[in-house]
Amino acid sequence: MKRTLIWIGALIVGAILGVLGQDWLNALMEFLAIIYTRLFQLLAVPTIVLAVITTFATFGTKGSGKIFGRTMTYTLLTTFSAATVGAILFVLIAPGNLPAQITQTAAITPETTYFDHIVSIIPNNVVKPFLEGNVLSLLLLAFAIGFGLSHLPESENKSVVVKGLLGLQELLFLLIHGLIWALPLGIVAFSAQLSAQLSTGIVADSIGKYVLVVLGGNAIQFFVVLPLFLLARGLNPIHVLKKMMPAVLMALFTKSSAATLPVTMETAERRLGIQKKVARFVLPICTTINMNGCAAFILVTSLFVMQNGGTPITSVTILSWIFISVISAVGNAGVPMGCYFLTLSLMSGIGAPIAILGIILPIYTIIDMIETAENVWSDSCVAAIVDHDERDIEVTS
Repeated sequence: MKRTLIWIGALIVGAILGVLGQDWLNALMEFLAIIYTRLFQLLAVPTIVLAVITTFATFGTKGSGKIFGRTMTYTLLTTFSAATVGAILFVLIAPGNLPAQITQTAAITPETTYFDHIVSIIPNNVVKPFLEGNVLSLLLLAFAIGFGLSHLPESENKSVVVKGLLGLQELLFLLIHGLIWALPLGIVAFSAQLSAQLSTGIVADSIGKYVLVVLGGNAIQFFVVLPLFLLARGLNPIHVLKKMMPAVLMALFTKSSAATLPVTMETAERRLGIQKKVARFVLPICTTINMNGCAAFILVTSLFVMQNGGTPITSVTILSWIFISVISAVGNAGVPMGCYFLTLSLMSGIGAPIAILGIILPIYTIIDMIETAENVWSDSCVAAIVDHDERDIEVTS
């Protein structure tokens, strides 16, 4: 409770500093925010790799397979529900088309195609994914190494390797704990940065109903749908959210599920009490594939862009894009603006008027913040449910 109050106080202080409009102060806050983001990103890559490898190596593939199955089931259920909520709101609120002269003036060029994104997941050497921070490639490598270690016959060499990896993991968590201890200063910087952006009108030109659909869908998923998943498994959503609030707040400001992962894992284990074997296996996977906010954004934005391009939005179109958005979100990397560029690639691939994404770009900062917080909240819910199921099995067996 004390830590939460300190963080809330840091939010308020940061908001006040941002509103002051002092250029030197804004520059300082931006500098601090960048430092904190880079430090968490630095720890995120080894956290993902070590968590998956050590879980496979020490827990075994049989137990890991069951946990992975439950993780995938709940991930797909929550992601489909997020996309469905977005589709329902899109139909009910019915955003209109933008004036043609506006869409023609907002040019934007896609950086990569969706097929390029898929190919980039497959690593062609061991070092490159680490240098680029390619989360999906790292996850594939970690699965392969962990799977290999779990199938090696017991020997002194295997024991040394596993103990070395576990030792590195413990050291990593010590560094994470120290960084979280100093987090209030980072929250002040993040809050001031956002407050300064709002006060200068960066997000003033919203697109009305489109924004309402996106943010409304996120709010319903966050406060209604995900708590219902927890209640269905006999878990108190208020208790889970209260314990996981540090991770949710961190996600809000970093706009990166991957960068928030160290905080998410530390919070899940120490505050929520999730078993290490579950937290260190489920959360890295969820960070990579459990993208509720991204699925909703891809669906709503794709429908909005296609509608402006003259494509009839029928029930078949909506259903098709629910599946496309879910599959795309699962393959998206948990990095800032990942959903935006993924949607850009999808729209470019079908010849839709991607200039509209240039109009959305100025307000995407706020959307990205809320989406990422929702993604991490969903990760936390999935981990809590899987942990609950695992404990039930242990009690009955």
